[in-house]
Amino acid sequence: MLEEARNKWHPIAAAYDLPYRHVFHGQLLGREFAVWRADDGYVNIWENRCLHRGVRLSIGINDGRELKCQYHGWRYSNRTAGCTYIPAHPADAPARTITNRTFPAVERYGLVWSSEEPRGEVPDFSGLPEGKLLVLRGIPVNAPAEKLMERLKVHRFQPSAAINGDGAEIQVEAVQDFAVALRSVDGSARTQGVFFVQPVDSNRSVIRGVLDQDTNGAARIAILRHHNQLLSKLRDEAEREAANASALAPIEPIYEKVSAELAEMPELMTHGRKAALRVTVARKWQAADGIAGFELRPIKGLLPTFQPGAHIDVHMPNGEIRQYSITNGPGETDSFVIGVKLERDSKGGSKCMHETVREGDVLAISEPRNNFPLRRDAIKTLFIAGGIGITPLLAMAQALKNQELTHELHYFAQGKEHLAFSDRLQRLGSLVPHLGLGPEQTGAKLRELLSPYQNGMHLYVCGPGPMLEAARRTAAEQGWPDTAVHFEYFKNTNKIDDSSSFEVALARSCVTLKVPAGKTIMQVMRENGIDVPSSCEQGACGTCVATVIEGEPDHQDVYLNDAERKAGIRIMTCVSRAKSARLVLDI
Repeated sequence: MLEEARNKWHPIAAAYDLPYRHVFHGQLLGREFAVWRADDGYVNIWENRCLHRGVRLSIGINDGRELKCQYHGWRYSNRTAGCTYIPAHPADAPARTITNRTFPAVERYGLVWSSEEPRGEVPDFSGLPEGKLLVLRGIPVNAPAEKLMERLKVHRFQPSAAINGDGAEIQVEAVQDFAVALRSVDGSARTQGVFFVQPVDSNRSVIRGVLDQDTNGAARIAILRHHNQLLSKLRDEAEREAANASALAPIEPIYEKVSAELAEMPELMTHGRKAALRVTVARKWQAADGIAGFELRPIKGLLPTFQPGAHIDVHMPNGEIRQYSITNGPGETDSFVIGVKLERDSKGGSKCMHETVREGDVLAISEPRNNFPLRRDAIKTLFIAGGIGITPLLAMAQALKNQELTHELHYFAQGKEHLAFSDRLQRLGSLVPHLGLGPEQTGAKLRELLSPYQNGMHLYVCGPGPMLEAARRTAAEQGWPDTAVHFEYFKNTNKIDDSSSFEVALARSCVTLKVPAGKTIMQVMRENGIDVPSSCEQGACGTCVATVIEGEPDHQDVYLNDAERKAGIRIMTCVSRAKSARLVLDI
């Protein structure tokens, strides 16, 4: 009987077992599950172990958007079960491989159904009207499922309208592998009850019952007590019988290894900018004056997990590729929301998104990348956004709000009509807008906000280049260390000097290449069959970073901070070059 159970749907919880902000410990066929309902109503069924130390996630914290392990505080996202934060590595985004195993979930008959590899549909019982059922208390039984099915076929109970009687006639209406439908008739009183057996292990089960009619008040309590007494009696009899029989060997669950798709590095296209996902534009709207909002939903399956600060490459109908930050809050994984500002000097990217792309269109996008990760160990976090620079900081602020961590969001814009995603901003409660300020007023306000620096504070800045430079300069003047100042440029406005020529040795590839004037390190590597990941390809995003083993880089990016530039151990291969005659890279 249990041989085929892995391919059948089984109830593992009642809907009332999943109140908001609770985690239920489910069990089926020797396997444990962490079952929880997110604030958006989505029911998550996961392997009941944190990927760090194997601690049960069923004793974790459900904050409505993410599930937090109680041991070391690892956080996993609603829907995808992807890890979004590791406290021991606060400055890094978790690897894409850190994703818990998920199982399918269906709610029907007031129960939550799942299995390891279910086929077909949840069992159908036509006499059970959805939404008008009375779900009985689950009865755990130390007995095999097969023995319980034999007893349930002859189980007796009174109709709900005649529970004080004792002469009901029982009709067996349907029998399936792990379910039996009975109808109790006593005069004009009739009640259908369907009883399911949940095989917890080879010698343990749970009886779950559903009646075809609900009621309220004292009558409801009396009905529940009636069935609880009868099923408890059935349990006692079944356990006495099982105690006198030979115990079956316990079921050993199979723990799958990380899938090949996650364990291997994704293949790169010839230009290194892969568009692995297809999404549809579910919604397009004016998020602010000159800014369009786009909600992108997957054509099939779930979108990958992302962390605050992440961006995606959007491949547009006109062939252009642009990077846009994800503005979603934690646990919002059914779609990606991005904002696109219409640039006056657009080369085709923002103009295409504003004028060509419509609701219902299909776009190709990359998986999320995060070169602007959020630390969550600061005593206080300051966000300073300018214009469209609000997008990555909005995701970060929502994450800190969800964890009740101290932060302020300062948003510089020309006017109220230029504040993007006002609905999300209003829900934050930490927004401080600064409207219509000129350069001198902006500088004065930055000095006010960034003084004085306190140890443990962190600053995140995103916006137009001049504002970023002013904020970084002011922070340095006020004593902020480079390690506490985080920034992201949307584009590199520096004039690139590509007139030098030099050698680049790739240590791990055992290859030495000549980089001539007019070509980048990245271009030369690709011409010689060595591909590297990239995104913006203008020295702003950090995707193409490489480690320098020997030589002096000529930094021409806007990604590295001053301390990283002086250290000379990282280089952006898309724009930066060499001051020395030779560079040795760890590639």
